[in-house]
Amino acid sequence: MAESALTPEQKDLIGPVLGKIPSGVFILIVGDGRGRETAMLASWVQQASFDPPLLSVAVNSKRYLNDWLKESPAAVVSCVGKSRSGAFFKQFGKGFEPDEAAFEGVETTRGATGLPLLADAIGSLEGAIVGSLPAGDHTIYLLRVDNAVRGRGFESDEPIVHMRKNGFHY
Repeated sequence: MAESALTPEQKDLIGPVLGKIPSGVFILIVGDGRGRETAMLASWVQQASFDPPLLSVAVNSKRYLNDWLKESPAAVVSCVGKSRSGAFFKQFGKGFEPDEAAFEGVETTRGATGLPLLADAIGSLEGAIVGSLPAGDHTIYLLRVDNAVRGRGFESDEPIVHMRKNGFHY
């Protein structure tokens, strides 16, 4: 993928408008296939297909999760609700080192993939990565959804819809 050739003036014009594209807030959960598990806050998640059900998930190319997804393609996407957003942002917003415990103090169950599911999420979609595409400074993964588990917030919570002040920054 080619480097951006945008001038500072173009970035000043594009950034605020690009930031108005709404996204949700999700937790991407992956394992390395050898027992380590981690999670990251993700906002670039979107349904990409009805049949089979696919999600697109963007991960910054600098994250070690990219290596884990190549080695062990199982993944979970959990939808964050407004009522638990503060706790989830605090827990997962900072990111984790590969050997750091990501789920300490967070109630989880296990799903069909064997990965943790967040009990207080609206719900979790789990499946396998079936494709990827380099996209600038991110990699876009296609997650085939094989299972869904409703969390405590499914009936009562609303998903977060989030916009950034500038489309060139998280």
